[in-house]
Amino acid sequence: MTPEDYREQHKKRLSWMPWLYFSLKEKHLAWAKPWQDEIQARLCALETVHLGANCFIAPEANLFAEPGRDIRMGDQCMIAAGVFLHGPIDIGNEVAINHGSSLDGGRSGIKIGNRTRIANQVTIYAFNHGMAPDEPIYQQKVSSKGIVIGEDVWIGAQAGIVDGVTIGNQAVIGMGALISRDVPDFAIMAGNPAKQIGDRRDKR
Repeated sequence: MTPEDYREQHKKRLSWMPWLYFSLKEKHLAWAKPWQDEIQARLCALETVHLGANCFIAPEANLFAEPGRDIRMGDQCMIAAGVFLHGPIDIGNEVAINHGSSLDGGRSGIKIGNRTRIANQVTIYAFNHGMAPDEPIYQQKVSSKGIVIGEDVWIGAQAGIVDGVTIGNQAVIGMGALISRDVPDFAIMAGNPAKQIGDRRDKR
């Protein structure tokens, strides 16, 4: 194996586990930062994407943002391989979105607060189809209320969040939970449909 082979494998590792990027040694940053700079510059040139400082975007991530449906991201965010983002999406600082998650802002958008963590295979859709029985689903009007996710929220793997929901600060959404109603600050949610099963303040 050549040094280039190991470097390519290291890039793949970072793409699927992007938190590792923020603990790289200087000798690895010497190639990793120019690699990231190139990926991010190309993305910002092709889409209406606005990135903060020191972010990581996996080359296998798919970000789409037409004019008026911007994706805005704060500092030190990380987007893993296989993520799909379609604006409008407004992401705070130090937000992580892990592999295979899918977020679509619809018309009204998704807002994600600082330091929130989104695990793998999470689905967040800020739109919905009409369901009147007299015409096919695909021909019906699409509504969009928007989704707000607070700060320091943890969303577990394979959770789903539907349009119109607000998730309070410091809430925890359990693995596989379906969130169809607003979630209070500090609430611990689980189930389908999700119910509150605890409060983070009780875990001290």
